Amino acid sequence: MTTPDTQRPGSGSDILRTALRRNVGAMTRGTALMGLYQAGETAFPIALGLIVEHALRGRSLDALALSVVALAVIITTVSLSWRFGMRVLQKANTTEAHRWRVRVAACALQPVARDVDLKSGEVLTIATEDADQTADIIEVVPLLISSLVAVLVAAVALGRADLRLGLLVIVGTVAILAILSVLSKRIGDSTQEQQARVARAGAKVADLITGLRPLHGFGGNHAAFRSYRQVSTEARHQAVTVAKVNGAYAGTALALNAMLAAAVTLMAGWLAFDGRIGIGDLVMAVGLAQFIIEPLKLFSEMPKYVMIARASAERMALVLSAPPVTTPGRERPAAGGDLDVDGVRHGTLRELKFTVSAGEFVAIAAYQPRAAADLAAVLAMRVPPDAYEGVVRISGQALAELSVEAVREHLLVNPYDGEIFAGTLRTNIDPSGTSRTVPEAVEASMLTDVVALHREGLDHGVRDRGANLSGGQRQRLSLARALAADSDILVLHDPTTAVDAVTEQLIARNVARLRRGRTTVVITSSPALLDAADRVLVLDEGVIGAEDTHRNLLATDEEYCLAVAR
Repeated sequence: MTTPDTQRPGSGSDILRTALRRNVGAMTRGTALMGLYQAGETAFPIALGLIVEHALRGRSLDALALSVVALAVIITTVSLSWRFGMRVLQKANTTEAHRWRVRVAACALQPVARDVDLKSGEVLTIATEDADQTADIIEVVPLLISSLVAVLVAAVALGRADLRLGLLVIVGTVAILAILSVLSKRIGDSTQEQQARVARAGAKVADLITGLRPLHGFGGNHAAFRSYRQVSTEARHQAVTVAKVNGAYAGTALALNAMLAAAVTLMAGWLAFDGRIGIGDLVMAVGLAQFIIEPLKLFSEMPKYVMIARASAERMALVLSAPPVTTPGRERPAAGGDLDVDGVRHGTLRELKFTVSAGEFVAIAAYQPRAAADLAAVLAMRVPPDAYEGVVRISGQALAELSVEAVREHLLVNPYDGEIFAGTLRTNIDPSGTSRTVPEAVEASMLTDVVALHREGLDHGVRDRGANLSGGQRQRLSLARALAADSDILVLHDPTTAVDAVTEQLIARNVARLRRGRTTVVITSSPALLDAADRVLVLDEGVIGAEDTHRNLLATDEEYCLAVAR
């Protein structure tokens, strides 16, 4: 069932409303405590004024002692209300930021991609910085209200001394907010553009890190660095623009607040000189003119933070409100494990047809690497079923009718460039910690030598992207992970391109033995894997051009012999 908090937000305003709605309780408590803090801050100069007034009249030690106690109560109230008020608000803020980070990450990691023109690095920035800035609205609103409380208390206190002083504070505050609201809109627009450019720079870094090794290989790292430098420079220029706008805003706010405080002080001095207010009222007015600068400063900064939160929320809405690329079915594959590709046209594939029976080990020799990649993408559902012609069936049921989660429980496609994660060998092989075939997978993938090299064995640490492993070790680790999953249907795409011929022979035998009785498809040009397969399908120009055992094809098909013989 979809609730208001889990349904897809349509805009940044929806996100902000959701954040405010589910934190009403914490914000109410925080507002009460911060309002008490601001009232206590404002009460301090009022109390000083009253003390001076009564001291001049009565000159009583008892009154003086009572005044000291009253000041102690005010100071204690100010200290405790700030401490507990900020604790409540910051807890709610960090909790809300966590919720949005998780939601954006979950959205980005869904099996079905979203139809949004953002790179992974940009989504990462949205899930971190933008989520934090959006959640700041939880603190902004209570602080805005509490600052208003302070201004109103000061206006009422000054108004009681002389109505003109109270009106001056109210009119001055309204004028300040009117002027700053114009600047805050520009801050929001500039900040949104800055966040977009920083996100693009982050995406560029992620792309460069991913392709660092091949870039070094053909000497493209310098050109790539220049490309990143250009994107980063654009982000820097925009950051400078935002800093200028923020500086102008802060300077204007400070100047206006100081002007209002000075006006209050001068008017109070004039009224005291004219005999319309007493010395105690003058002390109170001067003290309030100083103390009111802080809530006024806070009050005037809030519109800026509201605009920043709104800009971040709009960026989050780009991810959260984007529709899925495709709508998967709800069915689950029936019992069995056969794979049927019927008339698929996608990329270089042309009316591709073949069937792999349950428990069969089939190798596909693709003469064109692009065709192999297109086939792997279709089987892995990286291409939505409605984006290509034809149909792919698992146990007689079309992929379009099945849920993505169910498909991936039964069909695993292991890419040739399988990602290696920071952690240990064990967590890379068995991320969920539920596999019962880890030892067998390690042995079949010939990863045993890597495990034996280290005292920690499978608990040996692996760096990000497998930086402390060789290319062959990373490939065997990826293969071990695929084998440990023990799926009904396993598709391997070039699993041995980075290993030597002897190791490749052993892996081919081990995989065939371990997967006996389970449906296995290997897209490869490796003679060892082709020879281990029950039969070989030759994929040429997007169609199956020949079919037989590896040895029969070697003996009868000269083109096949030239393509796969080493």
